[in-house]
Amino acid sequence: MSADDFDIYLASASPRRRELLAQIGIRYRLLRSDIPEIPAAGETAQDFVIRMALEKAQAGKGYIGADKPKPVLGADTAVVVDNKILGKPQNKEHGLAMLESLSGRTHEVMSAVALVGEKTDIRLNISKVSFRQTSAYEREGYWQTGEPNDKAGAYGIQGIAAIFISGLEGSYSAVMGLPLYETAELLEQAGIKPLR
Repeated sequence: MSADDFDIYLASASPRRRELLAQIGIRYRLLRSDIPEIPAAGETAQDFVIRMALEKAQAGKGYIGADKPKPVLGADTAVVVDNKILGKPQNKEHGLAMLESLSGRTHEVMSAVALVGEKTDIRLNISKVSFRQTSAYEREGYWQTGEPNDKAGAYGIQGIAAIFISGLEGSYSAVMGLPLYETAELLEQAGIKPLR
């Protein structure tokens, strides 16, 4: 890829976000995004994901320098149960507890995307995911696959966990980690056309 043969900078380490951008024909250059992902005291899950997406994009813009013409995309996704954010599992016990908390229930997945360039804009998607009742045996088996280790809420909708999901109200891509409808809106407003 030549120096100008890309559309945006992507401030994310998520392989799923890279896949989703490639899916809609957006060429990107990766930036590291090392900011602490810790909710502030009293911060709602919605405010947290919006702040994280924006801070990632702003940190990326700061890293490359304000004089660079390409915008920076940042995103964040949170799995929310009973108004509590389920992050990535710290260990097996934590992961199994998360999966148990999702069993037989509907939870929210909040996914925010921010684009920082000549102007700054943010979009938020809130989707609802329903899990069927799962057994301790199934949750243990799923944990052993290794899939839950690096996923918010200890599951990936695009993987084996699909067998647990009885319903989705909202955006599949947002639950994966990047709401493509909202992302395409931001990009088009910045003059970047997906699928060109």
